[in-house]
Amino acid sequence: MAFDFSMFRPRARSLIGLDISSSAVKMVELGDAGKGVLRIERYAIEALPRDAVSDGNIGNLEMVAEAVKIAWKRMGTATRQVAMALPAAAVITKKIIVPAGQREEDLEATVEAEANQYIPFALEEVNLDFQPLGNASASGEELEVLIAASRKEKVEDRVAVAEAAGLKAVVMDVESYAAQAAFHIIEQQLPEGGRNKVIALIDVGANVTNVTVFRNDQPLYAREQAFGGHQLTLEITRQYGLSPDEAELGKRNGTLPENYDSELLRPFMDGLALEVSRALQFFFTSTQYNQVDHLVLAGGCAVIPGLDEVVAGRTQIHTLIANPFADMMLSNRVKPKNLATDAPSLMVACGLALRSFDE
Repeated sequence: MAFDFSMFRPRARSLIGLDISSSAVKMVELGDAGKGVLRIERYAIEALPRDAVSDGNIGNLEMVAEAVKIAWKRMGTATRQVAMALPAAAVITKKIIVPAGQREEDLEATVEAEANQYIPFALEEVNLDFQPLGNASASGEELEVLIAASRKEKVEDRVAVAEAAGLKAVVMDVESYAAQAAFHIIEQQLPEGGRNKVIALIDVGANVTNVTVFRNDQPLYAREQAFGGHQLTLEITRQYGLSPDEAELGKRNGTLPENYDSELLRPFMDGLALEVSRALQFFFTSTQYNQVDHLVLAGGCAVIPGLDEVVAGRTQIHTLIANPFADMMLSNRVKPKNLATDAPSLMVACGLALRSFDE
């Protein structure tokens, strides 16, 4: 099937941000409350069966589509158009310099010719898109362009999930770009909007922790570390003889034995803080920077009570929990307490929902 891989160009006004992670399907719908204020209209999170998605690849289309369908029904929305994203590992991105002032079709041909050098697949096997970034030279004769390419089957798998759930994918983004859009909102919550500060976004997922360091909205550094919330789940299953699902439930509902906090949770938090500290050391040794001003914790693990204090204690850096919705209005369908708990894991879904407001 032909699909316009509109990574950068949205095609619709009303959109749901649909994030498919390895542990859950997350959906967010935003609205315009006027005077430059956004409103979160509704959101839903639906857990995925184990291995339905692994390493960003959809392993079981029916299971994932079913979870999307359940989440969409729970949202109670009429909107069927969704913005989705591919994992950064599934997308090749490259900035190139081309002559400025070309017509759109000539620019497309130039980009295709250039892309051939950087993409290790035949062009007919990939979805290719590009976004002009602005002048590359003071004379204005050269244009910097970001190209992005992904294997067609990676895009088609996600489109097929949306279709099987009765929805229509109209934007395909990259998870890291979507998270960056939500991060930009969080940055505004810092003193002076975080201007000229070095800020690290630490996204702790089920299996991997993604560390991205920004300054003035420009990514300076990115690293992926094999550490995530699933490790805590495995420890719980081993220690208390529970199934992984029972362990997850116990973690969420606070129904695990009394010694859980001291014997498993605290060591996990210390381990996570150590991983963060390690990632920052890698950043310092591989760039000219030697300090980070703020840490932003995102992902499902970010809501572990006191984790921000443990990380701040280990790194000696001001640490906050990611909440891109902090300055938004809430519709009466959204419970503030639930949203506060879920917000750190909704970064990508929020960033995708923001695509509704692209010019």
